[in-house]
Amino acid sequence: MNYMPGTASLIQDIDKKHLVLLRDGRTLIGYLRSIDQFANLVLHQTVERIHVGKKYGDIPRGIFVVRGENVVLLGEIDLEKESDTPLQQVSIEEILEEQRVEQQAKHESEKLKVQALKERGLSIPRADTLDEY
Repeated sequence: MNYMPGTASLIQDIDKKHLVLLRDGRTLIGYLRSIDQFANLVLHQTVERIHVGKKYGDIPRGIFVVRGENVVLLGEIDLEKESDTPLQQVSIEEILEEQRVEQQAKHESEKLKVQALKERGLSIPRADTLDEY
């Protein structure tokens, strides 16, 4: 087998269905149509998949251009195994509501944690102050 270095190895994956995990935590699923030397991607028939517990929802996004520096993970989807998932697909409205509730609970938990540490004389630097971008 002949291996190509860097992003050139992804040329053989063009026109295949891929999952892309972005730096901001979003998950995209679509067909890889183009790639360049900076790992910038063009996805076709893209959906944004949101997972909450054992449920998921897909939001259609169409053609999606992803800047290479935002890609955390890129993997080909096995079409045979894709349908064998224990997760339950729900409507977009339902998954967005569940995501909002989950994020609100996480935010409240984080506030309690910061308050408890503050009472003990400790502090945690905010995540946005550590981000270089």
